[in-house]
Amino acid sequence: MTNYVRFFDTTLRDGEQSPGATLTSSEKLEVARQLARLGVDIIEAGFPAASPDDLDAVKGIADEIGRKDSLTQLGEEYKSTPIICGLARASEQDIDAAWEAIQSADHPRIHTFLATSEIHMRHKLRMDPEEVIDRVKHTVAYAKQLCNDVEFSPEDAGRSQPEFLYTVLEEAIKSGATTLNIPDTVGYTTPDEFGQLITGIVANTPGIEQVILSVHCHNDLGMATANTLAGIRAGARQAEVTINGIGERAGNTSLEEVVMSLQTRQSIFELEHGIDTTQIMRTSRMVSNYTGIVVQPNKAIVGANAFAHEAGIHQDGMLKNEETYEIMRPETVGLSQSKLVLGKHSGRHALRVRLQELGYELDDEDLKDVFRRFKRVAEKKKVVTDADIEVLITDEINQPVEVFKLQDVQVVCGTLGLPTATVRIVDPNGLLTEQASIGTGPVDACYSAIDHIIQLPNELTEYNVNAVTEGIDAIGEVTVRIQIDSEKVSAPKRLSPQREQMQYRSFGGHGASTDIFVASARAYVNALNKAIEALDLHNDHNNTITKD
Repeated sequence: MTNYVRFFDTTLRDGEQSPGATLTSSEKLEVARQLARLGVDIIEAGFPAASPDDLDAVKGIADEIGRKDSLTQLGEEYKSTPIICGLARASEQDIDAAWEAIQSADHPRIHTFLATSEIHMRHKLRMDPEEVIDRVKHTVAYAKQLCNDVEFSPEDAGRSQPEFLYTVLEEAIKSGATTLNIPDTVGYTTPDEFGQLITGIVANTPGIEQVILSVHCHNDLGMATANTLAGIRAGARQAEVTINGIGERAGNTSLEEVVMSLQTRQSIFELEHGIDTTQIMRTSRMVSNYTGIVVQPNKAIVGANAFAHEAGIHQDGMLKNEETYEIMRPETVGLSQSKLVLGKHSGRHALRVRLQELGYELDDEDLKDVFRRFKRVAEKKKVVTDADIEVLITDEINQPVEVFKLQDVQVVCGTLGLPTATVRIVDPNGLLTEQASIGTGPVDACYSAIDHIIQLPNELTEYNVNAVTEGIDAIGEVTVRIQIDSEKVSAPKRLSPQREQMQYRSFGGHGASTDIFVASARAYVNALNKAIEALDLHNDHNNTITKD
C-alpha cells in the first residue's frame, strides 16, 4: 500500500451542482488552471452528457489543462499534468460523451457510477441486484475499451449491504476498473462506520490490491472530513474533495481541511500528498468569487476568522509563542503579510512586483486595468492590503464576457425621500442607456433600474455583503444569486447526473468597490451576464425574453 494520497477535485462537477454555483466555460477553465497550480492529481472537469455546453467546457479543460505541452506554455508553476476526468452514468451514451470530452488529455479518465443501496435500486433504478451487477460489468468493460483509466463508484455505498458491495466491486475490478470510489452519497455514516466499511472492502474484495481505493463523502451531518480521514486511515489512497467544501445540500469534503489535517498531523497519518498548500487561499477566494458562495467566517483553514485571535488571553499567548494558539502558520496556506506597503503614490512597477509575490502574472493590458482601479482605491485608503489587491483582480480580470457593461451608478437615499437610483449601462450593440428608478431601499432601486434595461426575468434569491478588510474605508464585496424565470425565458435545461432530471440553473455574481452600492450593481450585472452567456441568450437577447 502506497503512502501517497491522491487528491481528486470535483469542484467543477459535484461542487458546481450547488444551487447558484453555475460557472461559465471561461470560469471553469480558469478554476481548472488554478487547480493545476494547486497540484491536485485528478480534476473531475464535469458531466459531459449534461448539455452540449458542459461537453465543450470539459473538452476545453482537457485540451488546455490536461496536456503537458499546453501547461508548459503557461509557466513553470505547474509541476505535473493532472488527470482529466469526465463523469458518466452507467450507460454507453454517457460514456461516449465523456470519452469525446476528455480523450485529448495526456491522462484521461472515465468515471462511471451506479447505485448499490437497496433504497436506490428499488425506488430510483427499479432494478434487482443481479441486474445491477450485469450493468456494472457491461458499462465498466465498455468504458475500458475506450480509456485505460476507469473509475467506478457504487452510489450510496454508505447505505449499501457490505456483502453485496464486495460482489459489485469485485466485478468492477474484473471488468477493468482501475479506481474504486466509495461514496457516502447522502452523508449518512459516522467516522467509525465509514472506516469499518473501508476496512471491510479491503479485507473482503478479491483483487482490491490491483486498484486504488477512493472515498467521496458528503457533509449532511457535518462529518465529511472526519469520514474521509477515517477512510484514508483504513486504506483509501484517493480523497474526492471540493474547494471550500461546496456541493449539493450541505456540500462535500473540503480539500483544504483534508490536506491540512494530513500535513499538520503528519506524525499520525504518516502520508504524503502533492498539494502546494500556499495556493489554498488563492484557490478558495477564486472559487468563492466565481460561484457567489461566501465562505463562512469560522470555516476551518480558509475562513476569515481562521487565523484571527480576538480574545486577550489568546493574543497574549500568540505574542509569546505563536504555537500556543496556532497549530499551523497562515503562510502555509498562502496568507502572508506584505513587506511592500502600497498606497496612492505607488507606481505600476510596485504593483506588478506585489502581484508576482502573490502569484499573479498579468499581461500589460490586464495590469493596466487593475492599476487603474488600484489608483482609485488608493486615493480613498491610506494603505491597500493584499486582500484588497486580490479582490480587485477577481473583480476586474476574472469576469465573464460583459454582454452588458455597467458604466455609472448614482444612488440617493435616506429618511427624507424615496430611495432613487440612476444607472448607465452599455448594451451589446454599444448603445448607452440611462435609467432611473425608485425602490424600497437603495439596492432595490438600483436593481429595478438595471431590470428596466436588461430585461431578463429573474428572482433575487440571495444577497450578501462582506468587508474585505477592517476599517470604515474597507472595500465592500457583494455576492448575489439569481434564479431565472423559466416560464418567461426560453432557455436550455441541464441534466442532473444523480437525479437524472432536467433542471434549470441559478447564477451567482460578484462585485467589489469602496462604494457598496456600486459593488451591488456590479454583482447583479455580473450575474445577469453570466446567465445570458450560459443560457446562450446574448445572440438574440430581445427576441428570446418576454418583456414585461
